Amino acid sequence: MVRLPCLLLLLLPLLRVSAPEPCELDDEDYRCACNFTSPQPDWSSALQCMVAVEVEVRGGGRGLEEFLLKSASADPKQYADMLKALRLRRLTVGAARVPAQLLAAVLRALGYSRLKELTLEDLEVTGQIPPPLQETPGPALTTLTLRNVSWAAGGAWLGELQQWLKPNLKVLKVAQTRPLAFSCTQLRTFPVLSTLDLSDNPRLGERGLTAALCPSKFPALEDLELRNAGMGTPNGVCAALAGAGVRPHRLDLSHNPLRATTSGAPGCVWPATLSSLNLSFAELEQVPKGLPPKLSVLDLSCNKLNRAPRPDELPDVNNLTLEGNPYLDPEALQHQENTMASGVAPVCARSALTVGVSGTLALLQGARGFA
Repeated sequence: MVRLPCLLLLLLPLLRVSAPEPCELDDEDYRCACNFTSPQPDWSSALQCMVAVEVEVRGGGRGLEEFLLKSASADPKQYADMLKALRLRRLTVGAARVPAQLLAAVLRALGYSRLKELTLEDLEVTGQIPPPLQETPGPALTTLTLRNVSWAAGGAWLGELQQWLKPNLKVLKVAQTRPLAFSCTQLRTFPVLSTLDLSDNPRLGERGLTAALCPSKFPALEDLELRNAGMGTPNGVCAALAGAGVRPHRLDLSHNPLRATTSGAPGCVWPATLSSLNLSFAELEQVPKGLPPKLSVLDLSCNKLNRAPRPDELPDVNNLTLEGNPYLDPEALQHQENTMASGVAPVCARSALTVGVSGTLALLQGARGFA
């Protein structure tokens, strides 16, 4: 029989945090963070995280091949009741090179827990994830976030990962992760997925979006977020949605350098369900042609509009946002180009600065993880 500490160590070797010594549990026993950067880490220190609701662990960029033998002999079913009794609801793991077989073993054990949100970041997953021995054996996640994760399995990675998850997923966020050209034939339907966030993938583009939006796989999708995703024109995004049969209610195209639709370009029929469109921070000098005819919300703030849009340039919209454009604020363009302006920054400079800082931190975290 496998001892319980060996099983628990399978759940906590992957890793992320800001604590100086390997693990730190807050006074409320709510959040536990580990950072295993020592050449000979004391993995058992992670056991104190068993009482926490939110666990964040990081492994210093090391390979975890040494845990493969333990994962092969462990049977989490023996400890199903104890795993279910854990308070764990949110788990972040990262900064490691993880064999796909080990990842599968971790997901199998988490299937007996009540984990709801899982974040994988700064990971290199090697090999192919093996198929489960039983149907949907993994955790019943509602939110899955992947940030700066590379997969040796190529475009099949999402299908391989999906087979280890119960069909409860409502939010899927994939940033700085490669590849994003999913193998649609291996992908099952996400029956209740309402939010798909592909932001911060600047190389995605409209062609990549077409490859990622597998037809008939996202029937419940309501929110599609594509900030800083290399989109070129709203019309191109519309064509990708139409090709995949995706019908979101809200679409975020902010922080993309959008171009005007070229003259003579084929028209596109937007989904009738679309009610909110965010085109802020898109470097627009005029309102793009071919927008949906009717919207509840249209955000054109923080662009480069030099005059007020004419009524015939706009859709029938209930809530229109235009603040931060040069025709309303002569200094708006300067603030957009120089986010370090002195004094109290306006809304555009403040928002752009926030995006820039978060992007820089993400890059620094990735570099630190594999240093």
